[in-house]
Amino acid sequence: MSRRLRSGLAAVLITLSCLLVPFGALAAWAAYGLADTGRYVTTMAPLAADPDVRDAIAQTVGDGITHEIGHEMDARVLRGTVAPFVHDAVRSFTQTAAFRTAWDEGNRVAHDALLRALRDERDAHDRPVTVDLAPVTAQVKARLAEDHVPLATRIPVEHTEVALLPAQQVGRLRKGFDVLEVAGFWLPVSAVAFAVAGIALAVHRRRALTATALGTALGGALLALALAVGRSLTLADLPDEVSQPAAGAVYDALTATLRATSWLLVALGLTVAALTWLSRRTVRARGPRPRSRPLLRLPLRLGRRRRAEPVPPDAPTPPQAPQPPRVRA
Repeated sequence: MSRRLRSGLAAVLITLSCLLVPFGALAAWAAYGLADTGRYVTTMAPLAADPDVRDAIAQTVGDGITHEIGHEMDARVLRGTVAPFVHDAVRSFTQTAAFRTAWDEGNRVAHDALLRALRDERDAHDRPVTVDLAPVTAQVKARLAEDHVPLATRIPVEHTEVALLPAQQVGRLRKGFDVLEVAGFWLPVSAVAFAVAGIALAVHRRRALTATALGTALGGALLALALAVGRSLTLADLPDEVSQPAAGAVYDALTATLRATSWLLVALGLTVAALTWLSRRTVRARGPRPRSRPLLRLPLRLGRRRRAEPVPPDAPTPPQAPQPPRVRA
């Protein structure tokens, strides 16, 4: 294989590796981070103490409770006395340990329901994904009854279901989820394989290693930029009734691992590129290595040096061999 062909193939492989780095990190995060119920619940657990999230939950749940009570109560009494008490009671409930337990359990139930719908291929008829929040509402109802809120005992909690995913989107998301699970493993493996093959095939391996490291750092930087742009677009598309600070806190919590991975790729790529550049400068500073002389020429050179050495004047002359007498004809 010629040097030009080797360099071209190495450049193609290294370019493919650098392109697959951000996509591989994204797919692995989605397949092994978001698709794991335990990791998801652990990621969402700190949000129970976030002020923006608690205010959004208190506002949403309080509005729902006052809406149910409003069917049997005068509107002026509801707005003037009952509604503030309901919102204060719900807000105080969000600061208790019972709320944190209900928050974790609600996230676990919702995530399990969503995963079952995405992984169950035997269901020919797609159904909407719903979750029952009756335990949470029951705890709020008990707290309101303890505070002697009017008509709190009449709040219905038997079937409080919230739709997580419409039925028309289940089949489409199921196919995408299957592709994502496959890509979450093969994309990172392919990126590493292409990088190793490109470096091994390159004519100048130091340059190839530097290019791979810089490309990896660039891929990590692009991934971090994509996360920032995705956050802005996600918050901009939210309805007016959804709290943007709470949604931003949820987005940041879900993408915390992916953001850390992106900056890790940037740091790793720049470190490898810097070490490769320093090692190259060190080799150049030492200069080229002396060429080894062939061993067969060494005795000849030694013999020439011995014949060229001057003879001292007081050294004895070696005896000469007698010459045979010449007879003239």
